[in-house]
Amino acid sequence: MTPLSLYLCSLLKNKKLFICYNSLHTYGTPLHLGNRAPRKTRAAQLWERDFRAVVRGRVSGQVLAQQPGAKNYGEATMCTSSASGQDMTNWLWSIYNETKKQTEALIPVISKNSVNPNTIFANNEMSLHDIEIYGFDYDYTLAFYSRHLHTLIFNIARDILIQEHRYPEDLRKYEYIPNFVVRGLHYDVQKALLMKIDAFHYIQLGTVYRGLHPVPDKEVIAMYDGCHVPLENMSDFYGKSSHGHTMKQFMDIFSLPEMNLLCCVNDYFMKHNIDYEPVHLYKDVKAAIGDVHVKGIMYRAVEADMENYISYGEQTHAVLKKLYEDGKKMFLITNSPFDFVDRGMNYIVGKDWRDLFDIVIVQADKPGFFNDRRKPFRRVTDKGVLHWDRIHKLEKGKIYKQGNLYEFLRLTGWRGSKVLYFGDHIYSDLADLTLKHGWRTGAIIPELRKEIKIMNTEQYVHLMTWLQGLTGLIEHMQVHRDPASQAVVQEWIKEREAMRSQTKDIFNSQFGSLFRTYHNPTYFSRRLSRFADIYMASLSCLLNYDFQHTFFPRRTPLQHESPFWPEQTSAGALKMPFISHRTTTEE
Repeated sequence: MTPLSLYLCSLLKNKKLFICYNSLHTYGTPLHLGNRAPRKTRAAQLWERDFRAVVRGRVSGQVLAQQPGAKNYGEATMCTSSASGQDMTNWLWSIYNETKKQTEALIPVISKNSVNPNTIFANNEMSLHDIEIYGFDYDYTLAFYSRHLHTLIFNIARDILIQEHRYPEDLRKYEYIPNFVVRGLHYDVQKALLMKIDAFHYIQLGTVYRGLHPVPDKEVIAMYDGCHVPLENMSDFYGKSSHGHTMKQFMDIFSLPEMNLLCCVNDYFMKHNIDYEPVHLYKDVKAAIGDVHVKGIMYRAVEADMENYISYGEQTHAVLKKLYEDGKKMFLITNSPFDFVDRGMNYIVGKDWRDLFDIVIVQADKPGFFNDRRKPFRRVTDKGVLHWDRIHKLEKGKIYKQGNLYEFLRLTGWRGSKVLYFGDHIYSDLADLTLKHGWRTGAIIPELRKEIKIMNTEQYVHLMTWLQGLTGLIEHMQVHRDPASQAVVQEWIKEREAMRSQTKDIFNSQFGSLFRTYHNPTYFSRRLSRFADIYMASLSCLLNYDFQHTFFPRRTPLQHESPFWPEQTSAGALKMPFISHRTTTEE
């Protein structure tokens, strides 16, 4: 049962407030008298839905089963239509105060039901019993990197802009800002604006930045004729700004330094009143970031200082060993070069890491690997020497470069839902696999741990519980159109707006949560739910489950459905005793 329903149950125990609840229908629609069922407003229907759900589960219909008689109807009428402006004001604030009191009483109870950050969450029902083959990306899936790597990428790309693209020398004064951006943001290439967009293509006001400074809401609305971004302007299927699309979506963790650099250069040009072309700036920054990877600069830096850049501790070795001992087939498909992967896996897993994998494919050029049938596989030796012979079989212990998924499927026969592939990039790693080939997919979202820990705090629970309660009050009390009532409701709306900003700032002062734009899911969250069967903070979460486990998505009521069933939570999500063949990993 939702927190909103819980405290509404408590309000039902207050006879005066229940009479006033009935009076709400008097103001917007007639009361339900006798056997006549009048037509209610949508707000009244939603509010009564929650009340009836509570009554069924907690007070066995004792209150709502009693239809209000003439006496109660008269008392209710006094509470609204016959009341003076001051009486209405007092009455509305009494409802507000009682609701807030009941909400605050629930905080300790709700806080105890915290979510375990080591849970695997399901978007689609999936059983590990059906999975025979496990596939993996490398970067941010098997290997995790420290923030030092983001600083390194930023610094190198900034210097490339200065040295090779002749950007101002003073740009060296800008440094990487670790907590400035989150991934999943959209960048308007032509307007040089970074922003967060929700699942319905609406811009979240307050999250639009030009350079390092927010753009006023009125200016945003004027530029976009509102807050909606038309489909033809959104990024293409893979989040790129191509074929007329003006938006670029930054979906992988490696994009954090790129967003930082775009904002810093924009900031410099604006501060110094330099007239520049935003499209050229975007392309130059993109090229500089690309050079950091393509020219091998980043790879050499990481290989030279593994301890500084690779975060050891995600228990990658334990996961791979568990799968190997259970007889599962495993393969690796990565865009990174073999030498970089080999040194990283030697550091993380050990020199025998290749014994665990049946197939290793490097420099795969995803997402092209999943669509382009023209590129054949090519064998490459440990020293990087390329073979020219045709590949008739993908063999264990050998390394292959490029290729394509169609040839991979032909040579291995690994098709359909018996294959589960893990990656951190929702588009490049997962989208084509689930849409075109029927593989099961697992998204690695490292940000989950931080966000869940924030959601488990008393501050967040308090804010969200009261925010839901206040929203419910506004939704229902808005039917009172007299000036006194509307003045009170407007005060509530201002409080709600302030609280919404607070909930955003808890996660990130500029852009808020990776998963929500206030109440709506983000565009990132929408794509995650579409392309990933399951998602988790890291592969180590697999250690909490045996290979017979079935993941069930939570059945959340649709807007037109009555929430009469108990709210479901992913197995192991709540911090309560959790039965598993392995000891639950705790941080």
